[in-house]
Amino acid sequence: MYRVIYRKTAAKALLKMPHRAAEQFKEAFEQMAINDEDGLDIKKLEGREGFRLRIGGYRAIYLKLNDVLIIEVLKVGSRGDIYK
Repeated sequence: MYRVIYRKTAAKALLKMPHRAAEQFKEAFEQMAINDEDGLDIKKLEGREGFRLRIGGYRAIYLKLNDVLIIEVLKVGSRGDIYK
């Protein structure tokens, strides 16, 4: 089982976004923590390390560190701002 760690900026962004979207992200990362990615919209990022999780108009950028079993959430935000 993986452990999910949120960076400070990601945790703040989750607090500012609509409650329903934030809950969906938290549930998705909990699902990933038990190594179940079925039904989630996940893609590997091109040109940089990491993955992106899409829920509605929001995105989350995260790293999956397999050697230490950690999922580190780097950024969470709206579709237009997340990749900057």
